[in-house]
Amino acid sequence: MQEPTAVLLAHADGSPVSTKFTPGSLGANDPFDRHIAYVGTDDIAAGVVQASGQFSVNEYPYSEMIVVHAGQVTLQSQDCTLPLNPGDSAVIARGTSLQIDAQPNSLWAFCADTQPVEACNPGLTPLPPLTLLSPSAAPDAEILLSPAPQCRSHNLFVEEATNLRIGVWDSTPYTRKARPHMLHELMNLLEGSVTLQVADGTHLTVNTGDTVFVPRGAPCAWNSSAYVRKFYVVK
Repeated sequence: MQEPTAVLLAHADGSPVSTKFTPGSLGANDPFDRHIAYVGTDDIAAGVVQASGQFSVNEYPYSEMIVVHAGQVTLQSQDCTLPLNPGDSAVIARGTSLQIDAQPNSLWAFCADTQPVEACNPGLTPLPPLTLLSPSAAPDAEILLSPAPQCRSHNLFVEEATNLRIGVWDSTPYTRKARPHMLHELMNLLEGSVTLQVADGTHLTVNTGDTVFVPRGAPCAWNSSAYVRKFYVVK
């Protein structure tokens, strides 16, 4: 089995990445033809969608975060309309009755939890990048190669049934050595830049606006020389 590794899903400007994607859908009720970078046996998937036109879903089958990288994508539920431009992000909760209007050649990165769940809380959640944050734990001292950073975070979307957490995190600069990533995590950098070490020992630089996915268990070092702020999806 191939070792899990961090994969770049999209650049800030929507320009091509070197990641190998697999075309397909996430299930019978998936409204999109996707380009999938990761799909696990533990009901998490990540990749990109490039689409144009209108799509309607009576009950959206997944809880999913999207980050728009090109075009404009408008999400409309019974209670909310969210026009998303490049750099904007939102969460679609499973069970939502939804219409999606994608302008020509729209591109967005996604991270979806596909686990079947009976109880759900439908709706759309916008993700404001400047939300108020609270102090959160720094990396463990034994893996740090620099002074401990000051970290903050805030969960904007929580699905208790699947332990899915989506929100905003920031940190002062730090460096840590490689260790298996403890969670599945999608990151979209809102500010700053970070260099990650991937499975083959090479390095992957993620810049402001880029979206990257790190599977659970993937070896991953971290090196940031400036303040970093990001959207995250963790499970």
